[in-house]
Amino acid sequence: MARSFLRAVLVTVGLLLVWEAVVRVFALPAFILPSPVRVAGAFQERGAYLLDNTLVTLSEILLGFVIGSLLGAATALAMSAVPLARRLILPAVIVTQALPVFAIAPLLVLWFGYGMASKIVMATLIIYFPVASAFHDGLSRTDPGLIDLARLNRAGPLQTLALFRMPAALPSLLSGLKVAAAVAPIGAVVGEWVGSSAGLGFVMLQANARLQSDVLFAALFCLATMAVALRLGVDAAARRLAPWAPETL
Repeated sequence: MARSFLRAVLVTVGLLLVWEAVVRVFALPAFILPSPVRVAGAFQERGAYLLDNTLVTLSEILLGFVIGSLLGAATALAMSAVPLARRLILPAVIVTQALPVFAIAPLLVLWFGYGMASKIVMATLIIYFPVASAFHDGLSRTDPGLIDLARLNRAGPLQTLALFRMPAALPSLLSGLKVAAAVAPIGAVVGEWVGSSAGLGFVMLQANARLQSDVLFAALFCLATMAVALRLGVDAAARRLAPWAPETL
């Protein structure tokens, strides 16, 4: 763990040094590519502003992640427990992924307003599909030996699902959650781009309009940090809940 952390720090420092060198060697204007020093200055000058908007986006991401994960897992269980539900729900699940988020974002803002609600719904839609798809796939691919064991013990369909298929599908669910953690910020930020008065997406739009590239990069750094932290949190939960599962993604 310590070795991985040290490696990540060294890679980050190396990338920052290369970034600084490119800016200095090519004498790039700050509005095109600010140096890491200028981005650090933006954090120092506008730290409170960035923190307030980061907390807004973080709240949207976490709420969307929880709601999307619960809805996705519940959908997968319903499709596995009731064959008719699978035929009715699966096309709708696919449609939620087929529609571009940029296409439905204006509608969500129109329906749910410019506040947090529309961004939470957008994040929920982004997260919902990978969780539902991965968990349903895991439930559908249960080892036939476990199914035979359930039959030998005279387990009913619901008992088989709860005691055999769900534990066997837990690694698949965790894989879906890992994917969801990586894409979770997309929904919230896209919603903020379409219409908002707070959040990192709002900060990016304002900074871009004013050619404040240092503030824009600072907001991107905050967003990336949240995504990495969420992914690491899911990884830690996966190691505790399913230590036997192979590392994925």
